[in-house]
Amino acid sequence: MRVSVLIKVAAQSILRNKLRTFLTMLGIVIGVAAVIVMVAVGYGAQSRIEAQIRGLGTNMIVIMPGALNQGAVSQGAGTFNSLTLGDYEKLVREGTLLSAVSPVIFTRLQAIGPRGNWRTVVNGVSPAYQIIRDWPVASGTFFTESDVRSMRKVAVLGATVAQNIFGDVDPVGQQVQLRNVPFTVIGVLARKGQNAGGQDQDDVILMPYTTAQNRLSGWSRIGQILASTYSPADIPAAQEEIRGILRESHRLGSNDDDDFTIRNQDELAEAAQSTTRVMSLLLAAIASISLLVGGIGIMNIMLVSVTERTREIGIRLAIGARGSDVLTQFLVESVAISMIGGLIGLLTGYAGAAILGRITGWSTSTPPEAVLIAVGFSAAIGVFFGYYPARRAAALDPIQALRYE
Repeated sequence: MRVSVLIKVAAQSILRNKLRTFLTMLGIVIGVAAVIVMVAVGYGAQSRIEAQIRGLGTNMIVIMPGALNQGAVSQGAGTFNSLTLGDYEKLVREGTLLSAVSPVIFTRLQAIGPRGNWRTVVNGVSPAYQIIRDWPVASGTFFTESDVRSMRKVAVLGATVAQNIFGDVDPVGQQVQLRNVPFTVIGVLARKGQNAGGQDQDDVILMPYTTAQNRLSGWSRIGQILASTYSPADIPAAQEEIRGILRESHRLGSNDDDDFTIRNQDELAEAAQSTTRVMSLLLAAIASISLLVGGIGIMNIMLVSVTERTREIGIRLAIGARGSDVLTQFLVESVAISMIGGLIGLLTGYAGAAILGRITGWSTSTPPEAVLIAVGFSAAIGVFFGYYPARRAAALDPIQALRYE
């Protein structure tokens, strides 16, 4: 039987029972749409995390204090403050693969401005911090090495801090008070938004690390060292170089564990995306159950169709149609129903993802491979669940089929 004839017969059969056909493909429509929406949400979340990680800086390496062990149990990175300004200075002197290095001295204080108080994070850093984080100023300037050496009382505000304590007024040239110490605002950072952990990166005040250490914190050790490389390809070698320099600085023996932790952007991104990836796969798996249910619905309806058309099948077989022709006919009908349902589900999924993104503000993005997989899977379901009814139709005895009432 020619392909054109098979398609014509399948189309006639599908259009003969429009309501039943629609209800049959409804399961496929819902399944494909659910998969597309779930994948769009998951892929959009991963893309957003990747963008946020890239927004942290350029080729950035994060060096954190080591882990404190109590009773042979590690308390996690950062529990043992092992980093000093001597480590930072040694990295600046000896790091051949590092384009920029900056210490980060953390403290949290109440900032007082003309519009009131705002509790925020204060980071003491070097001018290289701006290069590492790739963070331009929206107004004013960033402080210089001269400001660091002279321990000037200057500050660069994040956009959130500037808005909350100065309002719509440009704060450059005005003063902000931290722990009863007045600081002159010399710049306001451009907005960066939230990081992968959901924290507002703009809720920060930056100042020379020497000023933060001597005027605010008084700590001799620092909470973090940031570094960047000349290119992404240099990051693995730079991490090993940093490790060697810090082990020498901390006088660690060959059998001693590192008392510091080194992370790069790829590792940070992997950690941030792991939970999202698992949730995306779980949601997609749950949504795929709808496709399975839709396939079972197709098989049931095709079995009913075989029963209803037993005499028709008997006549075809009696006048010379082969069993393979009947098999192909019913498979074409099953695949057509499944494919049409898949395409409708695809359009519904795209619309649903767009509406969900608009209502919730979530980032949604559908990768092309997800479209191919969804449509291909719907076609495969048509073949898989349509084969048994088609095989049953092809195996009918013409004489028994003609006698069927």
